[in-house]
Amino acid sequence: MSANISKSIKSQAKPGRTLAILAIILVAFTALAFIQNDKVKLGLDLRGGTSVTLQPRVVKGGTVSSAAIAQAVAIIRQRVNSLGVAESQVASQGTGNNQQIVISVPGDTGTRIVDLVGQTAELRFRQVFAVGAGSAKTTATSSTSTTTVTVPKPGAKATPTPKASTPAVLTPTFPTGVTAALNTEFGALDCTKAANRQGGNIDVPSAPLVACNRDGSGKYILGPAEVVGTDVASASANLDQTNGNGWMVLLNFTGSGTTKFGAITTRVTKLPSPQNQVAVVLDGLVYTSPQINQAITGGNAQITGNFTQVQASDLANVLKYGALPLAFDRGNVQQVSPTLGSDQLRAGLLAGLLGLILVILYSVFYYRGLGVVSVGSLSVAGGITYLLFILLGKWIGFSLSLAGIAGAIVSIGITADSFIVYFERLRDEVRDGRSLRTAVDTGWTRAKRTIIVADSVSLIASALLYFFAVGDVRGFAFTLGLTTVVDLLVVFFFTKPLVTLLSRVNFYSSGHRLSGFSAKSLGVVTGKDVA
Repeated sequence: MSANISKSIKSQAKPGRTLAILAIILVAFTALAFIQNDKVKLGLDLRGGTSVTLQPRVVKGGTVSSAAIAQAVAIIRQRVNSLGVAESQVASQGTGNNQQIVISVPGDTGTRIVDLVGQTAELRFRQVFAVGAGSAKTTATSSTSTTTVTVPKPGAKATPTPKASTPAVLTPTFPTGVTAALNTEFGALDCTKAANRQGGNIDVPSAPLVACNRDGSGKYILGPAEVVGTDVASASANLDQTNGNGWMVLLNFTGSGTTKFGAITTRVTKLPSPQNQVAVVLDGLVYTSPQINQAITGGNAQITGNFTQVQASDLANVLKYGALPLAFDRGNVQQVSPTLGSDQLRAGLLAGLLGLILVILYSVFYYRGLGVVSVGSLSVAGGITYLLFILLGKWIGFSLSLAGIAGAIVSIGITADSFIVYFERLRDEVRDGRSLRTAVDTGWTRAKRTIIVADSVSLIASALLYFFAVGDVRGFAFTLGLTTVVDLLVVFFFTKPLVTLLSRVNFYSSGHRLSGFSAKSLGVVTGKDVA
């Protein structure tokens, strides 16, 4: 028995070093929060935000099915969730051709998210037939020949002279793949007008297309789509470190997509410019039209275009989560007022404060001197949680809603449970006759298993709620899971090391009546026995 105790004492971690690591973490979080100079972002129910209505674009005589609307809602919700926990709301309303999708996003920056989720993301790879300036009128080339005739003087022979000419009109020559109708459409499209560069058009994959590029500097006549969005398996944003052209989007094709892309790139390499270019078309706009110098059969491609990181990430997200089954016209984007407001926020914070005070009072009354550890643990957990709310608001767009506040309040009980389990195990060890310094480690060895199991149950419940729920429930689940992780961090890096340090203080080790380890506090003797 003594050998086991000796081994336990030797295996004690250095509490000072552990507390120093926690202090470094706190300082780092605080410095990051200070550098960001930001506050906790509030959710839609507490501070309002941006709302927009998307109206399906219906062809005359066509109908909008409920299945298509439901699919669009699911895709839009995936896109919103890919940007982080922002407490956004996506819902459909109306019936028949009057169905609409309403998107509500917290804060003043919701316009960017609305722009992202409203994209149809119809991706096409098309061969370039012809290219010209944004205001070019034709793609045709033609040549003319002239014959000149002059009236000779009487008695003189008529000879050709260059004084007067009559042009011979020849049939215009169009590039390969271009018809007169496409040429007319090409001349009528003025890409210098912003209205012609809005995108959002669902084109027919099997038909040629006349399209502008994004900045209006050029326009194209393109062949039928040979690779489409459904041929893309995944998309990701990456920094173009080879060419130094900023950010780009990397695409990985499916098996059939790899075959199709290999076929088009193999064919166009043998053609003259610009027919040896393949245009990447998204929502009816040309993003890039690289010249293909060799066949690409590896199943990968990239979209470049001097993107910023945000633009590349947004484009990758809309491609990753698929194309909307419908094209939408955007309604008026408007600011929405908070649905709960500052009164409910104050009420939620007051409830949390009262719960915290009650837990502190109980722990001090019941555990006496050990209450210092309880107060310290709750304070550190609260500080780390607050800093994480600030940092995650910047990093992943996290917004704290009333449901999130409820999750934070529940976490007070989780943290209290952790140190209560440890304290009770510690006091049991002391009752069994071990010294306080020995009981700190032996009690911890047995208590930490219970703490880990209890917190694991909370984490599993949080994960299930987050992935299978929608709306405010996801905010509650995220906050609950986050604070459970914080509880584990605090228990291992603060509560246990602090108890180890206190066990070396005579006030606690001697069993002072206010230490929480006196004979009366441990239940070894009663008040009557003492009298």
